[in-house]
Amino acid sequence: MGQIYFLDCTNRDGVQASRISLSKFQKTMVNVYLGESGVHQSEFGFPYIKHEQNYIKANLELKERGALGSLVLGGWCRLLVIDIAASLSIGVKDLNISISTSDQMIQHKFEGKITREGIIKLMTEAVKYARQRGISTLGVNAEDASRADLSYLVEFGQAAKEAGADRLRYCDTVGYDNPTSIYDRARALAERVKIDIEVHCHNDLGMAVANSVAGARGAIDGGVSAYINTTVNGLGERCGQADLLSCILACKFARDMENYTIADPVNLKTVAKLARYVAYAFNVPIHLNQPGVGANSFAHESGIHADGAIKDRKNYELYDPEVLGIGAEERIVTGHVITTGEYGGMAGLRYVYGKLGITLPDTESAERILDLVRYASAHNQLPLTEDELRFIAKYPEQVRQILTIIP
Repeated sequence: MGQIYFLDCTNRDGVQASRISLSKFQKTMVNVYLGESGVHQSEFGFPYIKHEQNYIKANLELKERGALGSLVLGGWCRLLVIDIAASLSIGVKDLNISISTSDQMIQHKFEGKITREGIIKLMTEAVKYARQRGISTLGVNAEDASRADLSYLVEFGQAAKEAGADRLRYCDTVGYDNPTSIYDRARALAERVKIDIEVHCHNDLGMAVANSVAGARGAIDGGVSAYINTTVNGLGERCGQADLLSCILACKFARDMENYTIADPVNLKTVAKLARYVAYAFNVPIHLNQPGVGANSFAHESGIHADGAIKDRKNYELYDPEVLGIGAEERIVTGHVITTGEYGGMAGLRYVYGKLGITLPDTESAERILDLVRYASAHNQLPLTEDELRFIAKYPEQVRQILTIIP
């Protein structure tokens, strides 16, 4: 029986949303947390875009050094040989390549310059090109799949599989599906194509999490494994995408999910920590009632609810906050505070690192770290977190490359 894997797209689909952005260093920290969370894969960027390439290469080095655990780093490309070639040239070995599949987009995005048959021809050529050049895992994205003919999707998926693709990404690009329709369509694709299915759901109608879980169930019931695409806190284009933590919670605690196994060794405490980090880095606060990490997730006021929760919190709580690391006392430092950052100096740097239990061995190495801390703070335009400071001290050469935007 197939299993559920999580493929997070924060560093690709999340960052391309209008009005929000992450620095390359913050994107790296997202990958670090995803690795610690046990998530299978990060769609970590656009390897064919020049300003991404130092970040991409540095993260591949970090992966080799064990800094990202078992996290797979997957790039995203247009379905173009030139994009694939650029990705291969900087060492990317895991890719998703994308092209539109609905008649709406064929006629009104491509303006009739390419046919259904032409799309399949382009796709198979690109898949074969990537395979011949040593790509490890390859997903083919059917953009706007939810508005495409199912029979055409089957034909598209079969051609992708025959050419050498590992997975077919079913993209509900405009949030058109509902849980019933995506279950049926994912199951039909799984049964007829016999290829692992990625479900990539947008939240335009508020159903991204429900659709993602339903689509995963359909794929597994159809005999293949499912890869749920997510972003942290559901951030993404327009109304966003399926929230990583919400999808994991649904797969773990929702009705009738007992027989659908999560393959990833998920650490919910780190996923919750990642949610808070991404809110800080994007400067988009976590909503009051966001599942798991919202301030009201485990709060009770109404008489009936408070009475029930006091007697036994399971009366009104489906899962314990402790599984998310919530409930421990947090110490907020006030009064005399020393920080370091864009305009920090040596004394402050040594003091801050000393509080973190890190000793900088000599003046030369301390000056290098101070230089990186200043640049990283300027790069982020935010005070550095303790985890960011630890990371700089541990991987200074990779951080220097990440902070160098020009290839």
